[in-house]
Amino acid sequence: MKDIGNIIKKLQNIMWKDPGVSGDAQRIEQLGWLISLKILDDKDKELKLINDSYKSPIPRYLQWHKWAGDDEGMTGEELKSFVDTTLIPKLKNLDVSSGNKRALIIREIFDGTNNYMKNGTIIRQVLNELNKIDFNSSEDRHVFGDIYETILRDLQSAGNYGEFYTP
Repeated sequence: MKDIGNIIKKLQNIMWKDPGVSGDAQRIEQLGWLISLKILDDKDKELKLINDSYKSPIPRYLQWHKWAGDDEGMTGEELKSFVDTTLIPKLKNLDVSSGNKRALIIREIFDGTNNYMKNGTIIRQVLNELNKIDFNSSEDRHVFGDIYETILRDLQSAGNYGEFYTP
């Protein structure tokens, strides 16, 4: 099993460098939609192996492996602009007319999603860390829940570190 504490700490340390992310609540939201996209992409790969005719409800150019999967890929202002003006708006308005349940879930995930990160280079660093997780691997499968639980524990003890949040 991957060391979840180290993964979280590394992601938090990276995100603390970004001027747009001001606390754990924003980090949780940011990581939530990023990890959701990574999980969906990993599951799409698995579904394509099982069913040759499977087609992801996410347009190809918005799929994780196309824009985030290459550790040397898009970064800086180009990446930030893509996330803010293309990725999130297109997924918020994903075509659900076919009744595809995955499309409905994706649209719901992104309906209230915001990108708080202001530095595309730091976004790239977060993406590269998330690329180390394979949600089709039995070893990595429970990472998302563990990541979320670890961040929530950190959030509960935030007052001890000088950060305070109202429920």
